[in-house]
Amino acid sequence: MPRDGRFLEILGTYDPLNDAEGCKVDADKAMAWIKKGAKPSKTVGTLFKKAGVGA
Repeated sequence: MPRDGRFLEILGTYDPLNDAEGCKVDADKAMAWIKKGAKPSKTVGTLFKKAGVGA
């Protein structure tokens, strides 16, 4: 899809200016996608670790 195209599902939000609570991820949705075979990029994997999602 194009960069500004549709998305499949929103798993969370990221605010780089707010270090304390800048990364919010729905862990259940993220793990469901990973179990279905989705492979997070290095950047997304880092954000998942920051949010406490075991990827």
